[in-house]
Amino acid sequence: MTDKQQPSSSGELPFALSVLAGIASRHDGLPGSAPPVPSSAGIARRQLTVEEYVTGVRNGDRTILARAITLIESNAPAHMAQAQAVLAALLPYTGGSLRVGITGVPGVGKSTFIEALGTMLCERGHRVAVLAIDPSSSISRGSILGDKTRMERLAHHPNAYIRPSPSGGSLGGVARKSRETLLLCEAAGFDIVLVETVGVGQSETAVRGMVDFFLLLMLAGAGDELQGIKKGVIELADALVITKADGDNRARAMAAQAEYRHALRYLTPATPGWKPPVRTCSALTGSGITEIWQEIERFRAELTASGVFAARRREQARDWLYTLIDEQLRTLFFAHPAVRERLPALEQAVVEGTVPVVSAVQQLFAALGETQPQPTP
Repeated sequence: MTDKQQPSSSGELPFALSVLAGIASRHDGLPGSAPPVPSSAGIARRQLTVEEYVTGVRNGDRTILARAITLIESNAPAHMAQAQAVLAALLPYTGGSLRVGITGVPGVGKSTFIEALGTMLCERGHRVAVLAIDPSSSISRGSILGDKTRMERLAHHPNAYIRPSPSGGSLGGVARKSRETLLLCEAAGFDIVLVETVGVGQSETAVRGMVDFFLLLMLAGAGDELQGIKKGVIELADALVITKADGDNRARAMAAQAEYRHALRYLTPATPGWKPPVRTCSALTGSGITEIWQEIERFRAELTASGVFAARRREQARDWLYTLIDEQLRTLFFAHPAVRERLPALEQAVVEGTVPVVSAVQQLFAALGETQPQPTP
């Protein structure tokens, strides 16, 4: 369901209802005798406190949840400290959802599948959050696919929440802040989180590292040239699903199912103690959707009993720690004044072939000890 356009628990109006006062003009924009447009909500939104964010998210206030996610996604230094404070306060309320990653090549029907699966789960009483990682616009850096319009039925379900996020060009189409967004959704009471990735041929290792179950959607008869990601990503998948198994395509889907079942015999399973099943489905008719969810529930039950489920969560947290350390070190390196001063000349020398790459890197690291890095504004 989309964010409700009504006053939030903080008593303020959502941004979508904030209308700036117009100018006195005719329809062509030239000065005229038309009266100014009245506005009762033209005042900029007040910044919420950490306590207001935490209370709003815990109470399921969708407006505040949306604002909290926006706060998390912001790279502004002024927002980062507050965002981390909000996360720290909400951390005890996270971890209770089942996290499912869903990927596949463009055209495989990810959004249609997610809408069918998500709607079924909502009707069963689950609260479903969908984190749809869109490709980023090269101009605005924003999402360009519009998942709320592609999942219209699910977006209007009271138990669902869809959050499109731009990938920002990150490897595998996973938005940099998706992990934090996932935690906020869990703290808001969503017990199932579906993470849809772009699936444009890059490594999907990043999404494997943030979900419990990794689902790969495949097309029957599309050819290797279209499914160039499949060889590497199959090794990460906990289940394969052949989509669009309806009408004249059903026979091809069944043939593809047998082919992939045979291929999986020669691959090491991504999850110890689990043999990835291969299923077919039609999101249009609903055929196979229930059976796919039964496989996911079986996965959770068996792997929880064996301890693998909890071990994976711990390993993901450890990997996340080192990933953020790598990012922070990279940020500090390029923020160092000596690096900023010397990098352009060394880069040009490398491009022109007058300085070896290894030598240039060594010179930059040697410069780290010459001056102390200054805090970024």
